[in-house]
Amino acid sequence: MQYLGKASSLWLAAGLLAGCGMFATTPPPETRPSAPAHDQVAAIRAAGDREKSVIDVNPLRDPGISSLQDTARRDEQAGKYADAAAMLDQALKLNPESPDLLQERAEVAVRLKDFSAAERLAHKSWSLGPRLGPLCARNWQTIVEMRLQARDAAGADTARKWVAQCHKPGIPRY
Repeated sequence: MQYLGKASSLWLAAGLLAGCGMFATTPPPETRPSAPAHDQVAAIRAAGDREKSVIDVNPLRDPGISSLQDTARRDEQAGKYADAAAMLDQALKLNPESPDLLQERAEVAVRLKDFSAAERLAHKSWSLGPRLGPLCARNWQTIVEMRLQARDAAGADTARKWVAQCHKPGIPRY
């Protein structure tokens, strides 16, 4: 009988200890958030933001095209990438050789994981654009990201050199 009392005490203690695990404060490993993936579009836009050339070309914009671009930006921010692409495609029908529209469309193509179109659009934007300044940096950073996506380290290194060539330093004024 005494043996049963000790055994039941041990079972009771084990049960209490096991119950403590039910209220663990850390989630199981499979539910922990993973490290965020590399945001290619953020890297592309950051390259343009970092570029502080003496040259920065900003074309005059048709109000109809500006409206389509604004809608595309809102759609992209809402995660509606196909809708954003459709708006930019519509704007490109009105102005098919607009370097900034082509680059914006390339960035949405990245969001849609259409990497070959993104690289093609970035090249076209660069060939039609000023080839200096923030737009140039975004063009070539797009190509860097697409080369990295294709696991082409040599192509990415070459494109990085082109990003650096987008900079036109100002004349020092003392």
